[in-house]
Amino acid sequence: MSAATNTEMTIRFRGVRGSLPAPAPENMRYGGNTSCVEVRSGEQLLILDAGSGIRGLGEELVRTKAGEPIEATILLSHTHWDHIQGLPFFSPGYSAQNRIAVFGACGRALHLQRALANQMSPYHFPVGLEQMRGLSLVDELSPEVTELGNFLIRTTQLNHPGGCAGFRIEGAAGKFAYLPDHEPYRKGSAQNRTLIEFLRDLEILILDTQYTTNEYRERVGWGHGCLTNSVELALEAGVRRLFLFHHDPSHNDQQIDQMVESARALASGSSLTINAACENEPISVGQSSFDRGSEIRMSDARSWQYQGSEQGAALSGNPLHQRH
Repeated sequence: MSAATNTEMTIRFRGVRGSLPAPAPENMRYGGNTSCVEVRSGEQLLILDAGSGIRGLGEELVRTKAGEPIEATILLSHTHWDHIQGLPFFSPGYSAQNRIAVFGACGRALHLQRALANQMSPYHFPVGLEQMRGLSLVDELSPEVTELGNFLIRTTQLNHPGGCAGFRIEGAAGKFAYLPDHEPYRKGSAQNRTLIEFLRDLEILILDTQYTTNEYRERVGWGHGCLTNSVELALEAGVRRLFLFHHDPSHNDQQIDQMVESARALASGSSLTINAACENEPISVGQSSFDRGSEIRMSDARSWQYQGSEQGAALSGNPLHQRH
């Protein structure tokens, strides 16, 4: 299936908080759910992370599909609670008629599978992962580029305790990146230069900006982004639109507004547009110069084909044939 067959791509934030849900009245404009992003291209649904925001998305899918099978792909960046805690409440996962594929970065499938099973073990949750018959076993993305329907997916390793994958997602409409948990690399380092190239000329960057500059000074090594560095990274990579993401649970709407204004002041004189991620606000990814031939060789892409099973959706080529 061609990754450039549909010319529309829409992003909707379902959860924008980091660390912990923050369902307080003073947070409701930006939202209080933890990390989850809905991406649509035509009939294809891609879900980035499974924080508490995935619960509402699941309920909406069940309602709008009205009994029809639900197909979706979930990309998990890592196993920290705020990125997987919503999965047990994702109602489409409990129906065997649904086909929900789950992917992680190369080399991380077994780690992710065990973490998902552990959070639903009897010590932590009354219902086991084996009851989620609509979910596939966790599979792995290619270390180069993976073709998933209308999307081309690349990954990069981020700077976060325990590891975290960042995703670059490309389609006919354009390209964007999702870097959910990332502490800035040292300026001028090889890692920072590699990340800049990974983000080069994107239309949209969704970036962990949990801390103000002053807050970050007291939290070095905690694995999260700093306002000043987020703006610098976006400018250096030539990104057109930056969305501050992974809002600290202690930051209310007014404080996030202030962070946006500070970020815009730092980017003054540039063409960079800066906003804070806001739950349920749709974002259109516009037309771009996406050229499949110049971006990758066809032989580099792994094209995954879904096939049904009694346990829900399995993936051909999946090396894991039993739940762990």
